Amino acid sequence: MNEPLVQIKNLKKYFTVDTDFLGRPTSVLKAVDDVSFDIHKGEAFGLVGESGCGKTTIGKMLVNLYKPTSGQIIFDGRDLTALSDKERRRCCRDIQLIFQDPYSSLNPRMTIGDIIAEPIIINKLLPSNEVESRVNYLLNCVGLANHQRNRYPHEFSGGQRQRVGIARALAVQPKLIVCDEPVSALDVSIQAQVLNLLDDLKAEFGLTYLFIAHGLNVVKHISDRVGVMYLGKLMEIAPKSDLYKNPLNPYTQALLSAIPTIDVNRKKERIILKGDVPSPIDPGDGCRFSSRCFKSFDGCDAVCPALKDMGGSHLVACRLFDEAAG
Repeated sequence: MNEPLVQIKNLKKYFTVDTDFLGRPTSVLKAVDDVSFDIHKGEAFGLVGESGCGKTTIGKMLVNLYKPTSGQIIFDGRDLTALSDKERRRCCRDIQLIFQDPYSSLNPRMTIGDIIAEPIIINKLLPSNEVESRVNYLLNCVGLANHQRNRYPHEFSGGQRQRVGIARALAVQPKLIVCDEPVSALDVSIQAQVLNLLDDLKAEFGLTYLFIAHGLNVVKHISDRVGVMYLGKLMEIAPKSDLYKNPLNPYTQALLSAIPTIDVNRKKERIILKGDVPSPIDPGDGCRFSSRCFKSFDGCDAVCPALKDMGGSHLVACRLFDEAAG
């Protein structure tokens, strides 16, 4: 496997919800709580979990939209959390973001040609007389025609607008692209087209992806490895084939059981989780999933398990395997 392009070490992001009369935090939301994983050069790392689990917050910290509360983000050998704001902005040109909503992420008063050209001009990547040809090249790369460069975002469909967003992300020749649920707002048929496009561009430009999504069925088509998050914690990390064939964490098993299938002859037992997702403001000291877990036992709500290497790059955070090891 290639060397890591991104190393996330003990990353935390806490948001202050309430303070006392002296301004001291009295209530803190733990959006990301001590998360560690690597993304290797040339791979697509899928990060999945239900809404509020912290996956998008990790993506926003990578692109410098949020500052971490603590921990390290090492990108291409440099610790982004130790850099000055100016140095980090310069370094983050190599990290681009594809937004979930393609319409709200595009300036409605700019043509798509100007939208794609803007980062090239701001970063002074090309002489002014070469910018137009570069924009045309990027449009062709994402399946749009050159004559469409003078149209505005409202003149395109949702899938076409997402293609514009992808072209804009490619404009500065990044090393890493954070794909923040890039197909969740699109029709199912268009989702497949965009996923295939992202896969082709990854091979053509030698890109690395952090692919954030709600469902394991989406990341299956593009990811090499998958991380499963729940309430600010990583529950499991594994190569795609291993995760789908042999999920170890009960939460991963529940997610996989919820994937719909059109095979009427295939009997699939659906795992129904009890209760509601606990509040991230006071998640407790134990396993985040213990209150809903169908395999929990005494002590799960008291001790938060760390990721344990089960071999073959398969990591799982679950006391079932701590007990087996003990």
